[in-house]
Amino acid sequence: MIPGGREESPIQDVHGNTKGLKPSQIKALGHFYRRRVRASQVVGPELARNLTELSREVGRQIGLLLDRRGNVSHVVVGDAHKLFLPELGRARAGSGRLRGLRLVHTHVGGEPLSHDDLTDLAKLRLDLVAVVQARPDGLPGLVETAWLLPPREGGAMWARGEPTPIHDLAEDFIDHVEGIEEEMGRVAGARQASDTRDRAILVGIGGHDGGAAERSMEELARLAESAGLRVIDTVIQRRREIDPRTVVGKGKLDELILRSMYLDADLLVFDQDLSPSQVKTVNDATELKVIDRTQLILDIFAQRARSRDGRLQVELAQLKYLLPRLHVMSTAMSRLTGGIGGRGPGETKLEIRSRRARDRIARLEHELADLGRQREQRRRMRASAGLPVVSIVGYTNAGKSTLLNVLTGADVLAEDQLFATLDPTSRRMRFPRERELVITDTVGFIERLPEDLVKAFKATLEELLEADLLLHVVDASDPEAPRHIRVVEGILADLGIADTPRVLVWNKADLVEPARAQELAVQYGGLVVAARERRGLDALLARIEEDLWSEGHRDLQVRSMARASAAARAVGMGPGS
Repeated sequence: MIPGGREESPIQDVHGNTKGLKPSQIKALGHFYRRRVRASQVVGPELARNLTELSREVGRQIGLLLDRRGNVSHVVVGDAHKLFLPELGRARAGSGRLRGLRLVHTHVGGEPLSHDDLTDLAKLRLDLVAVVQARPDGLPGLVETAWLLPPREGGAMWARGEPTPIHDLAEDFIDHVEGIEEEMGRVAGARQASDTRDRAILVGIGGHDGGAAERSMEELARLAESAGLRVIDTVIQRRREIDPRTVVGKGKLDELILRSMYLDADLLVFDQDLSPSQVKTVNDATELKVIDRTQLILDIFAQRARSRDGRLQVELAQLKYLLPRLHVMSTAMSRLTGGIGGRGPGETKLEIRSRRARDRIARLEHELADLGRQREQRRRMRASAGLPVVSIVGYTNAGKSTLLNVLTGADVLAEDQLFATLDPTSRRMRFPRERELVITDTVGFIERLPEDLVKAFKATLEELLEADLLLHVVDASDPEAPRHIRVVEGILADLGIADTPRVLVWNKADLVEPARAQELAVQYGGLVVAARERRGLDALLARIEEDLWSEGHRDLQVRSMARASAAARAVGMGPGS
């Protein structure tokens, strides 16, 4: 109604493609607002016939949105191939609710339910979509229906009914849709009660590379779990190159939108590093938080950092990561900061602009340099005692902290998580023949470790430069162990310590068959241990003692003595002081 009580013209109520229609046709479309069906019906035969007759006359698809009382809320016109639905606003509140509207529309070309129909069903959370075939004589042909299913991780999003003559449609619509909605509510309630973690869909790009993409996604899933996410779906798109704008391509992005809505996802985690413009494009399209592999690893480090060094290093890496992204994140910042992907010591500073970010980076680098000099002083004092240094290195979650604990009696946190230990820990260790050494646990490595993170933790990794011996710990139970060895060796080479003597330690032997553990040791070298069960430690200790103090390893002794002499002179205790 408009002021004065006059009835509003029907043309104002008809949505979509009305251009080129005759006034009489637009009036006929407006008259659909006066029609209704029984609440139990999807659509009645008479209304279906009126739709198909007019659809044939105008040569376009015509659709009606009906509420659960059977009233027409919207009349929509498309073209011969597609319907153009209006903006319907927000759906009814609650992840366990449908919109309360069903779409009934015509097809004039004899085509079945289309992908666009199913997309509308999922995006708008419609009660049901029904397609009525408009026969050449104007009469309604078969009716095909589709409806959403209660969310099931890995399950189908919708179900489709068999094409049915209009007079044979079952009149149980309300019972049907209310049953679905009731089950949706139970699923949503159970999910909220049992798991309050953010829900993530993992996205990767892979070619026909013999399963490399799948292996990388498995590791991404472990990273996501370590960050406190619940992985609800994994999507891998096969393509040769990443789309420079949408990463996965428009079609796959549309699929991701539907999947995220259906599974009530909170964020998308990409296995590839994303450019700022890609983050913004995907974020705008999905209205979800979008993070990449680097940001996920930074988040884990932010959660694990305990020391002042660690917190400053994480904040520095976060700011360097975000600095080139600030200019495209103004509209998306609220989704990109806070929670997963935006927490840690730098959480309150992540929205600062470029100039302030650079100032903060400069201050952090200055503070870290000061802390680095303090660490160097401690290393000199330690070296002045002539103690050999043994550093434990390895892929993340290989059991390095557990090994340190059982060798030294330390109580370093050791959990079955990636990057459970972040801050380096040094402990003294005494051998029976009054010999001592310093043994250091370092942060675990991982494939594609973010460059900014490596740079930020360079001061911490300097501990490795002082090592006389490296214990390279490998998870013998991991099928990817050989690849992990190559990754760690590559990082050690990048750090300039590829020539440091090392012992390969096959840990977690209690989780594999004894024959398999011995086979790995024979094939790749090294010793087999089960740190958690305290098995194989005697052989490991004997090997450490031999490598550090035996007659055949005088070079290590000379190196330790030279390092001790240099340290003594540096602190004013040696000759010539």
